[in-house]
Amino acid sequence: MSKVHLKNFFKAAYDLMLVFLQFFIISLHFFQWEFLPQKQIIQASPFSYFLGLLVIIIALIIMLVSIKDLGRNLSPFPRPINNSNLVTSGIYRFMRHPMYYSLIFISIGFLMIKLSIYYLFLTISLALIIKFKIALEEKYLMNKFNNYLLYKSEVKV
Repeated sequence: MSKVHLKNFFKAAYDLMLVFLQFFIISLHFFQWEFLPQKQIIQASPFSYFLGLLVIIIALIIMLVSIKDLGRNLSPFPRPINNSNLVTSGIYRFMRHPMYYSLIFISIGFLMIKLSIYYLFLTISLALIIKFKIALEEKYLMNKFNNYLLYKSEVKV
């Protein structure tokens, strides 16, 4: 195997690993394993439950709008799909990665509802993985779209 093939293999493996970890951590929000500690940080209250639920609902709405705005450009992978377009309209006028941010806010909503160390760990882990995924995706977008750097300078978030 040549160095170029090996380099491409490792890039693809890294892309796949980030997507797998993202979906794995998201799935852990919905399963409570007995061997993982569920110790609460502070006692949950009706207010924290309501606030967490509100954050989740708003984040889900943002996610649905971003999915609609992306259309056929939607992919779970950081590398843009072939024949894709750079989407700069709709919610993408205001933020560059609304789906990723909505995932983080959904995780924060779960944390606010449960107020446990487990959900704190999941939220931090998901935020770190998404941070790496955004950095990688932005490299791909800059290489694919000449106007991405201008878009990035205009849309800060």
